[in-house]
Amino acid sequence: MTTGAAISGTWTLDDRLAGPVAEVPVEVRPGTAALTVRLSYDRSAGVLDLGCAGPAGFRGWSGGARSEYTITPSWATPGYLPGEIEPGVWRVLVGLHRVPLGGLPYEIRVIRHVRPPARPRRRRARFSRVPGPVPPEPAAVRRRLPSPPGYRWLAGDLHAHTDHSDGTLSVYELAGVAAAAGLDFLAVTDHNTVSHHLELAAASALAGLVLVPGQEVTTDLGHAGALGDVGWIDFRRPPDEWAKAVRDRGGVLSVNHPVAADCAWRHPMADRPRVVELWHWSWWDRSRGAPLAWAQAWTHGLAGDPDGDLVVVGGGDYHRPEEGHLPGAPTTWVLAEGDGRGPEAAGAVVRAVAEGRTAVSASPGAPLLLRLEDEFLAVDADGLVLWGPQTRRMVRGDLALLPAHPGVHRLETHANEVVALCS
Repeated sequence: MTTGAAISGTWTLDDRLAGPVAEVPVEVRPGTAALTVRLSYDRSAGVLDLGCAGPAGFRGWSGGARSEYTITPSWATPGYLPGEIEPGVWRVLVGLHRVPLGGLPYEIRVIRHVRPPARPRRRRARFSRVPGPVPPEPAAVRRRLPSPPGYRWLAGDLHAHTDHSDGTLSVYELAGVAAAAGLDFLAVTDHNTVSHHLELAAASALAGLVLVPGQEVTTDLGHAGALGDVGWIDFRRPPDEWAKAVRDRGGVLSVNHPVAADCAWRHPMADRPRVVELWHWSWWDRSRGAPLAWAQAWTHGLAGDPDGDLVVVGGGDYHRPEEGHLPGAPTTWVLAEGDGRGPEAAGAVVRAVAEGRTAVSASPGAPLLLRLEDEFLAVDADGLVLWGPQTRRMVRGDLALLPAHPGVHRLETHANEVVALCS
């Protein structure tokens, strides 16, 4: 059985300026087994985001990617958290992303699914266990990269989306695509939700690569990657609160695509994160120095870092196959503790980022610059130029050791095109 109610009105520009996320209260009566919410408005006139909070807190977010969601005790629309439908006041979260001057009429229909009578249980069919997948050869082994004892270089991507937000692939499909691209790890960072975290362990085992839990904290004034098993980060709060929450919970916060079109970073922060997604896939002309110039300005006054050094990472920001590039374009390399396998591997990836053991290349097989204590290792970089705060020199040979200095360094072509970065 279902019962429904409709709420209608008009969002105004004043509403948007009062706060980016409005809350529409909905009373949910005892006995409700599941909840469906549908949002209707003229999409040619504006953009509204959609989310949900229950009496106990956050239950999901799908932004502008969906116009409805359903939450049940055992299943929820991707982007939302399954669980009991507690009686009380729920809140439909509406992000007022784009509201025209004349206002934006809307209707919210709330459908309460009443608990049906109990049915007899059916016996479950038994299935034989099938062998698991053979893990792919690690990228460091394929490229014969030396690592200190107890560590291994891992190749991955710290920015990707699934159908839990505005991507089109499931977590399992995305994991398979990333493994096929030759990656050792992938951070799944859906917008303003953590519902995908529930599927990461199974998908990781199925695909044979490390899936790192993440969330892309998404606002009008910029996006940030919350990496690690840190729970949900409330995107409605100021960014300094995101940074503190992520740090207190043992994770890492990165500033994502800081100069990318309308989602460039414009938030002021007292406690600036060291980690920056300096190489985003949209940096398609890498002879243009806007990200490097932004990084120099951001570096001054970094809190909690005596050396004032950035930690550079890359993000493919994968959403769908039609984009024409695989996860790992660019590739982030981390020098992680252990062998890159097992339940501790995701935590080892996050710690490596937090401690600045990172490098970025155009792809898993592209020229690479790695820091090995007091030396740089330039891989497949013959004829490229090493640039840094105290360094300008030509690389000779496909495997070259060069003196290392503090700060972010890069490999460039003779035409000033960046082909590799190193923290």
